[in-house]
Amino acid sequence: MATVVDAARDALGPVGVSLPGSLNSTPHTDLQRDAVHRLEGAGHRTVWTNEVLGKDAFVQIGILLAATERMVFGTCIANIWARPAQTMHAAAAQLAEAYPGRVVAGLGVGYPEQAASVGMEFGRPLATMHDYVKRIDSPSWPPAPDTAYLRIIAANGPKMLALAGEIADGAMPATLPPKFTAQAREVLGPEKLLVVGLSTILDADRGRAKVAAREQVSGRLGVPSYAATIASLGYSEQDIGEVADPIVDAIVAHGDSSSIAAAVHEHLKAGADHVTILPPLGSDFSTGVDELERLAHALSELA
Repeated sequence: MATVVDAARDALGPVGVSLPGSLNSTPHTDLQRDAVHRLEGAGHRTVWTNEVLGKDAFVQIGILLAATERMVFGTCIANIWARPAQTMHAAAAQLAEAYPGRVVAGLGVGYPEQAASVGMEFGRPLATMHDYVKRIDSPSWPPAPDTAYLRIIAANGPKMLALAGEIADGAMPATLPPKFTAQAREVLGPEKLLVVGLSTILDADRGRAKVAAREQVSGRLGVPSYAATIASLGYSEQDIGEVADPIVDAIVAHGDSSSIAAAVHEHLKAGADHVTILPPLGSDFSTGVDELERLAHALSELA
């Protein structure tokens, strides 16, 4: 396990970017190829892709791996309801065999609606994820390639985080403050990989960026489980209710390139091995790629 994790730390580097995503459409494959070619040329080492039911994350990264020379690709996240565990393993292992050291499988349990859409019972998230990961290595016919690849679990709460430390190579919390990153490192220990998803608003107009960031945080705090996690980090009920500046500043990186880089640094200092930039969900794909390209220089100084 340590060998896979150590190799991943070197390959991923301290910071990566996620392709802009939408729940309503998927950019044409040619646009995606062009995007990763540009991002690799700008100096980004790692790209992450999202997945909702209806889009296959492993097909997507297979196409993008072929379009780049050295870039590492990860799924953030591959939804466990999209495919059986053994099918997921076969896809990830075959890609890892074809592109050694360039594939990370990030897995997530998703939401009850996603399970229902494929005729499955969501059940208890912890038990569901534990069972899925256990079945990954079950025998299949024909067998999957005997190729190692990194497996991490999306974990935005303490129980899923602890489970990730037990059954996977690491964890990937997202849109949480550096305080949570520090707690995650403590739970995982030094040998596991900690990837952090950092929501961002790139806008040189700080006031306008703060408004957009507050709107994003306000929506998340409307989810009781998320609000409870923020409260557990020491933020007051009043601050949460008012969506106060300290919470907004800790959760969403906003402002110019240097502000984004500073927020990334805070998570690295708190114990993250790798931070991935998350553009706003639903943002225009081409505009988002332009912004990620512009961020490359500021982020390269963290390497």
